[in-house]
Amino acid sequence: MGDLSHRSRKILFSCITEFIATGDPVGSRTLARKYGLELSAASIRNVLADLEEAGFLEQPHTSAGRIPTDRAFRVFIDALLELRTVSPEEQARITERFTEIYSLADDPLRATAKHLSELSGGAAVIGATKPELRTLSQLRFIPTRPGQILAVLVFGDGTVENRFVALDAPLGSSDLERVHNLLADVVEGRSLGDLRDLFVRRLADERLAVDTLRRRAFELAQRATAEVDRPAEVVIEGQARLLDLPEYGTDVGRLRRLVRALEEREELVGLLDRTLSAGAVTVFVGSESGELGGAQLSLVVARYGQRGRASGTVGVLGPTRMDYAKVMPLVDATAAAMSQAIERGK
Repeated sequence: MGDLSHRSRKILFSCITEFIATGDPVGSRTLARKYGLELSAASIRNVLADLEEAGFLEQPHTSAGRIPTDRAFRVFIDALLELRTVSPEEQARITERFTEIYSLADDPLRATAKHLSELSGGAAVIGATKPELRTLSQLRFIPTRPGQILAVLVFGDGTVENRFVALDAPLGSSDLERVHNLLADVVEGRSLGDLRDLFVRRLADERLAVDTLRRRAFELAQRATAEVDRPAEVVIEGQARLLDLPEYGTDVGRLRRLVRALEEREELVGLLDRTLSAGAVTVFVGSESGELGGAQLSLVVARYGQRGRASGTVGVLGPTRMDYAKVMPLVDATAAAMSQAIERGK
């Protein structure tokens, strides 16, 4: 981007802004009329031709205007990363809303996705981290019937899972309370993977053989945490907002690729996993997202978590012409608000 003149950069960014707003190829007359460039349509047309030759624009048809390429969107996004943040007031409102969601909603991830979809106008995507990386806040057991007990796992991201665990012998209420006390300090803040390793080591310790209740507590916890493996969860809300966009209403092939991306989700999960190691908002533009939606979708995503550890990812999925100036700071603020809500809810 450093090799572009100020005039070329201004015209390129104006072209991107117009294309995001309309989805139509942009012509020189539109830019001259709407963006205060103080240049003639002929001068703008010359700059557009240079930008096309440099790979920033392309022309769908000879007589049509021009549309930005993935390269153009990338430089536009990189500029936004340095400039755009939400205001302190908006961040406070977002934080308050997600604190409420995590306090009251039965399914906080889905409620969060619905709210982000409404705010962004796109499809919101939330990826829970791989099961073995999820952190546990509490593990409680509830007697149900002879030979069985219900394990209630409360995770750091606010979600709750129930698992039935086999019970070798009856467990009285006083012993059950002691089991909870023994596990409280062991469980909190540790990932499922760490807990499984810990229980294996503890149960292999010969000294534990003389402490029957402690051993039983670890055996029950080991069974409970061993049964939570499942595919990584992806919550998507607001798909209809994408299907209603004009580019999908006129292009059946593009619509088919979008539906496949939303249904199969493997490529989407792969992109979300790549974000877990990043510390800031990540944007995958068009071809950067691989074959997601036929390389015609963009994903703005950030990770959320607690104590510096990722609990999952949250983002917005949309066409390459999505409003990055609005969506990027919104996703960043949402991830921060989710992290704060999780911390408060522990």
